[in-house]
Amino acid sequence: MPDAALLDRLRIAVDEGFGRQTEFLQSLVRFPSLRGNEAPLQDWVAREFAGRGWAVDRFSLADVPLPAHAKASPMVDADPAASRQVVATRRGSDPAGRSLILQGHIDVVPEGPAEMWTHPPYAAVVRDGWLYGRGANDMKAGVSAMVFAMDAVASAGVALRGDVHVETVTEEESTGNGALATLLRGYRADAVLIPEPTGHAITRCHTGTLWFRLRVAGVPVHVAVAQDGSNAILSAMKLVEALAAHTARLNEAARSHEWFGAVRDPIKFNPGIIRGGDWASSTPAWCEVDCRIGLLPGDDVAEAMAAVERVVAEAARGDNFLANHPPTLNFHGFRAEGFVQEPGTEAEAVLAAAHASVHGEAMAERRSTAVNDTRFYGRDFGIPALCYGPKGEGNHGFDERTSLEDLRRCTLTIAGFIADWCG
Repeated sequence: MPDAALLDRLRIAVDEGFGRQTEFLQSLVRFPSLRGNEAPLQDWVAREFAGRGWAVDRFSLADVPLPAHAKASPMVDADPAASRQVVATRRGSDPAGRSLILQGHIDVVPEGPAEMWTHPPYAAVVRDGWLYGRGANDMKAGVSAMVFAMDAVASAGVALRGDVHVETVTEEESTGNGALATLLRGYRADAVLIPEPTGHAITRCHTGTLWFRLRVAGVPVHVAVAQDGSNAILSAMKLVEALAAHTARLNEAARSHEWFGAVRDPIKFNPGIIRGGDWASSTPAWCEVDCRIGLLPGDDVAEAMAAVERVVAEAARGDNFLANHPPTLNFHGFRAEGFVQEPGTEAEAVLAAAHASVHGEAMAERRSTAVNDTRFYGRDFGIPALCYGPKGEGNHGFDERTSLEDLRRCTLTIAGFIADWCG
């Protein structure tokens, strides 16, 4: 735990830099860093890091052997060569000192209809202690926290013994390949902190995620004789209903799960995108539905995929048209396992002490039904993986916003953690 004098110095440094931090966060939000359009923001971030005197490595997903790695997810409608990652390194004074990765994603999900926002989604409006915008909370606030926590540590005169790698990645919202790419690039540390917006709680565990696309055929006829054709959209709805019933069965079984048994319906199924048909007065000849389904820690991704295939095949056999024209399944995007960061690591103890020194109370824990990047570090590379960050609202929804006062406290907590862990 940072001593009182050091914590006071860090608090002064965070407060003095918080105006610049807010402006930095506003700049992050003003970049519409949607999937495939992250490079302009990553270029800006790389310049910001270089201006701090950090050694900067900027590379693309095409620069690492992602396709050869078993945990890489297949990308659709995205160019790996255009998906840029940035890693900045601040070297410590002692090669034996404890090292740290600070990692945050800068990709954001689509904003939806702009007219449904109170403020334009990329305007980064500050109002009544909140900063609004797509990505403001998920997770550009956390990115600002890890960067300005490092600034506060430097301003407070803390000499870091261990190396710190500050990473901004893409693909967190669709595959996780950005985080995996940094590991394949060779970046390792004694611990990793990912400041997702957890409301100052540590994420004890998260579910996995599987993406897939259903494609269903139909027979187009004039709607006046609809009974002579087949409606692909209605057929797709039958498959979605079957998958919803499958999810209900999974959630019933989840009641006995060690980590998620007390969480209501931890397996989430979502038909998120639908496309189909060519004309309102013709029965549609085709329909595609992009779906997401969760899986519990300990569940095998291949088995979850096979279960989806069985459900779809069984539902198709029960339909006169689909039985003879089977739907197709394309698994693309997330093939993410669930993960549990077991309690008891030294890194978590240091973070808990920093939290207690700032908040005056014990650090809470949460169980997340959404995936995050910690799984690669903790599950696949054996690095203690802490997911802990600021507080906000509206992730993936309208009027997404982050609390600036909570961001200030979170930045101080992370600064205290860095000073204790690496100092």
